Amino acid sequence: MKIRTIAAIGMALGAQWLAAGPAGASESSPEARGLQIAQETDRRDAGFENSVADATMVLTNRNGDESIRRFRMMTLEQSTDGDKTVVVFDQPADLAGSAVLTHSHALSADDQWLYLPAVRRVKRISSRNKAASFMGSEFAFEDLSAWEVRKYTYRYLRDEAFEGADCFVVENTPAYEDSGYSKQIEWVDRTIFQPRKLEYYDRQGRLLKTMVFSGYRQYLDRHWRPTEQTMENHQTGRVTRVQWEAFRFKTDLAPYDFTPDAITRAR
Repeated sequence: MKIRTIAAIGMALGAQWLAAGPAGASESSPEARGLQIAQETDRRDAGFENSVADATMVLTNRNGDESIRRFRMMTLEQSTDGDKTVVVFDQPADLAGSAVLTHSHALSADDQWLYLPAVRRVKRISSRNKAASFMGSEFAFEDLSAWEVRKYTYRYLRDEAFEGADCFVVENTPAYEDSGYSKQIEWVDRTIFQPRKLEYYDRQGRLLKTMVFSGYRQYLDRHWRPTEQTMENHQTGRVTRVQWEAFRFKTDLAPYDFTPDAITRAR
């Protein structure tokens, strides 16, 4: 998920605004308040420019067997469109050099490309195939897309604590075509405006997956990032855990690093 931040005075004003709503809590509709929470989340991370992070992905099947993968994730912030991301695998050996490039958009279909060194070509991923598993994990290709406010419609449900953090609970409904999800239920930390938990419901409205975010750290006195994300698939019994290492911001990444041609050289 894309996380956003603003200056301290803006955070204080935003928190007060969300607590009461535009004209008081009693007069703010659940839809309006849900949108306000999303917009505040969006504002709080603006200006990170780009980031790089290393990660370890642990895949666990129903029997408890594990497989481990290592990858790098690079993100390029965009002011007029969705952010761009590249995920490059370093381990295991049979996946090394494999890369996924995502150009996220608000309402139009995201553009995604997959590069596999074994076949030495870049394949465009169909918008109708975004629900497919990402490299055998419990994450879908759709989950790699950067979060944008206009991708969803929102409905505030309630306030509720999760693992000791006071949260807004909001229902997010995809506003774009071909989503693999009918809705998401999100627990948003009221203090740092970060997701603490996300429930994903399949197209039939059944609970499909739950993702939990933990170990948040702050970078550059502004940007909050989790150290771990755990995705549990309730329908298959499989779990994918991603452990993030230190994020680096404002690096020398450039737009040409986020092109289909560039990912063929990402190794």
